[in-house]
Amino acid sequence: MIVYTVGTFDLLHVGHLALLEYCKTLGNIVAVGVASDDVVNSYKPQVPVIPLEQRIEMLRALECVDIVIPYHELEYVSGCKEVKADIFVIGEDWGDKQHNLDVEAYLKSEGKKIIQVSYNPLTSSSMIKQNVMAQTHRSK
Repeated sequence: MIVYTVGTFDLLHVGHLALLEYCKTLGNIVAVGVASDDVVNSYKPQVPVIPLEQRIEMLRALECVDIVIPYHELEYVSGCKEVKADIFVIGEDWGDKQHNLDVEAYLKSEGKKIIQVSYNPLTSSSMIKQNVMAQTHRSK
């Protein structure tokens, strides 16, 4: 079984690791799609702190990850097709935006599964960035 998940994976942290290790329990191959800076900037006000190539390199170094591919458009069907995903793992904030509906329709038509996972509220790249900014302002 091939498990595919996507994300930015900026400021790699234990929440990311927990997600990827969970993916490994679902199948024998874990493929990770990494959002390019342009993709991230299309839905967030700032681009990642860590450049795309470095985020890819860090993910490739993880024992629980087998395949890492960047994606340059906000759509997931092509990634699912490229890695021949059997299971697509997504976060709990999955919404009804067109790119989400498109991959859901594709996976359903192929008899594949989507699994939603809960985020750990104690770990997020955004929270880490906020903490760094707060500490910087306190030290001035």
